[in-house]
Amino acid sequence: MTVEARLAELGLTVPGVVPPVAAYVPAVRSGNQVFTAGQLPMRDGALLATGKVGDGVPAEQATECARQCALNAIAAVKSVVGDLEKVVRVVKVVVFVASTPDFTGQPAVANGASELLAAAFGDAGVHARSAVGVPVLPLDAPVEVEILVEIAG
Repeated sequence: MTVEARLAELGLTVPGVVPPVAAYVPAVRSGNQVFTAGQLPMRDGALLATGKVGDGVPAEQATECARQCALNAIAAVKSVVGDLEKVVRVVKVVVFVASTPDFTGQPAVANGASELLAAAFGDAGVHARSAVGVPVLPLDAPVEVEILVEIAG
């Protein structure tokens, strides 16, 4: 089953690439690797939520934001390689969670991204990961996700 077919089973499609909010590109290929820029939880041109997890943004909503970030990262990869079937492995995922100092659930929030990538890419979507709490993210987004993938040829 293809990546896009797996996503369709989840009721999802690969969105258009989210336009950069500053001076960068959404993804860059270097050899057989694609590095994405940090992806925000944008859907239809708007953030799904703003604010900090632990103060106004519930962890469940942040997990959904992480999932959207991962979907946007998939779109960024597709914009560079054209065909998601060229992805051999999701190597590394970094999830930044804008949260209060006492919030310690960053790994659970990051699972939103990790679980989507595993569902989309199967065994090739299981990856190394960092989940990092930060004081603020661009546009006051609660979550930002970047991924590194290995591609064939």
